[in-house]
Amino acid sequence: MPQTILITGGAGFIGSNLVHHWRRRHPGDLILVLDKLTYAADPHQIEGLEGVDLVVGDIQNLELARHLIERHKVKKIFHLAAESHVDRSIAGPAEFIQTNLVGTFSMLEAARQAWAGDQACRFLHISTDEVYGSLGETGKFHEGMAYAPNSPYSASKAGSDHLVRAYHHTYGMNVVTTNCSNNYGPRQHPEKLIPLAITRMAKGEPIPIYGDGQNVRDWLYVEDHCLALEVAMLNGVAGETYCVGGDNEQRNLDLVDLLCDTVDAHLGRPQGTSRKLKAFVEDRAGHDRRYAIDATKTQRELGWRPEHIFESGLRATVAWYLPQPI
Repeated sequence: MPQTILITGGAGFIGSNLVHHWRRRHPGDLILVLDKLTYAADPHQIEGLEGVDLVVGDIQNLELARHLIERHKVKKIFHLAAESHVDRSIAGPAEFIQTNLVGTFSMLEAARQAWAGDQACRFLHISTDEVYGSLGETGKFHEGMAYAPNSPYSASKAGSDHLVRAYHHTYGMNVVTTNCSNNYGPRQHPEKLIPLAITRMAKGEPIPIYGDGQNVRDWLYVEDHCLALEVAMLNGVAGETYCVGGDNEQRNLDLVDLLCDTVDAHLGRPQGTSRKLKAFVEDRAGHDRRYAIDATKTQRELGWRPEHIFESGLRATVAWYLPQPI
């Protein structure tokens, strides 16, 4: 039956992609987006979509959140709203504590009060693999690992994960948590590595690479992530955590090289043109060396697998940011 779902942070990168995904897959549902519209949000990404209503507001406003849940009879909440840029968390951690920790508390409490124990309602909390810290040369993050966050950002997300767990065990709330690897794809704010590199290549500007470029990340195409969120919402077990990864580890330097070649091909430039723009810069403080996700549990229990090959995902991403090849 058609229903109203609430997506916090629905004007952000993953959130706006989830809005489009859910709109395609569940066209009869009303999507209510709660977003503060900070610098990383872009309301134009969801503007004009039928059945999508944007409410500009702060997730820390418990009364607003409860009013929306009760008035619209919301039974499903995707909680994506978060401050997520590690560099910004190092320069100013306070906003990350307020948004990621206090904001998650407010959303949980609003849902708990509005739902009054109704187990047909579900709160899906979207988190990050960075809560697990940093890996050595081998091994992968999995749901049973101890938390070891290394930045104010990851620490604030770890705290929010613990709050979600506590609301399940203390109040019996129907909650599910997902921890994902690095996302890439359309609609991402240009401060992040891939869109930043694409836009700088197009302009012939230096591409900053932290340290020696040997840091490893597991890259997940955002549409694959949205599918994982859908199946976790519909089929996940209450109280469980699911790790979501692209099974695609790339050193930052190798990623930038592949991206350079993809942009050059897209723009009709001689191969190697963009690689000359690489510029190594001072490493980020507390920079985690390697992330990788073991998504076996998610694949086994939810039947989810990433559908996009990295190279084709990069081509689609480049085409979205640079729609008019030279």
